[in-house]
Amino acid sequence: MQAPVCRDTRAWRLQVWISFGLAALLCASGLAALPGADLDRAFMVMGYAFCLTSAFVLAKFVRDTESRTDDSPLWRLVVWGGFLLAMALTGWGLWRMDINPTWKAYLGVSWLYLISSAFTLAKTLRDAWEADRAECALRTARTAEDASRPPVQTAAARSAVPPSAQ
Repeated sequence: MQAPVCRDTRAWRLQVWISFGLAALLCASGLAALPGADLDRAFMVMGYAFCLTSAFVLAKFVRDTESRTDDSPLWRLVVWGGFLLAMALTGWGLWRMDINPTWKAYLGVSWLYLISSAFTLAKTLRDAWEADRAECALRTARTAEDASRPPVQTAAARSAVPPSAQ
């Protein structure tokens, strides 16, 4: 008998989604109430989106390369370079903004919280996907194993057969 497939608890999945939603809400509310030029706000929206998408791509890339290494070497450079460039440019844009340092701190902390929760969400989603695949493979293996076995005759079925037929 094979061990059952381990899954994250429902409470953990809920906590991860709530954390990600809260991080996105904090970033959005900070940008909506941001004093200053509209260009700064637009830059930060693009920076947050760039960082978020590159974080999801990086999480997928790291997880995919655990089991195989058939990606081209330049793809590794594109993924890591894109993530580092997104983080650096967003940080630079935040640093050069002409706003109160309290606002900079709020935007910076909410931005890092968003990236952290994005990595956690990506891992949780990938774990669920892998658990689904493992359960499907286990179910398929059990079905194939059951199909290859001869049918088991129960005691009740044996007693129903007349002794002369045995």
